[in-house]
Amino acid sequence: MSNIDTTKIIMESFRRGDIEHLLTHIADDVDWEHGSTVDVPWYRPRHGKEEAAGFFESLATSVDIFKWEPKTYLGAGDLTVVILDSDYSIKSTGGRVIYEDCVLVLRFNAAGKVARFAHRVDLHQAWLAYHDQR
Repeated sequence: MSNIDTTKIIMESFRRGDIEHLLTHIADDVDWEHGSTVDVPWYRPRHGKEEAAGFFESLATSVDIFKWEPKTYLGAGDLTVVILDSDYSIKSTGGRVIYEDCVLVLRFNAAGKVARFAHRVDLHQAWLAYHDQR
């Protein structure tokens, strides 16, 4: 199975809410939200599969997702990129975050598991909505 095929399975598992299945494609020592420095809970850096699972728990308790639509998958070697549109609101503030052409970056290890993951999005927009600074 190619890394793009695995990425499509991960995206579909997320869409269905099947996080347990999604996590089977994540390396035990994954570097999650690689490079993020924002203090929005679901975008904070995490290390390891257990902490990556916390990302999904944080989303479930913190946001209402209205749109999550992968549009394009690109890949070469151990790198896969997903371009998608998303729209969500933050439960605690009502702040809305709308991304057009959001970028997800996944790096795979030799075993075909996600070893590094990051959103490349307008994190400031999420920070403003999370801190009710709209």
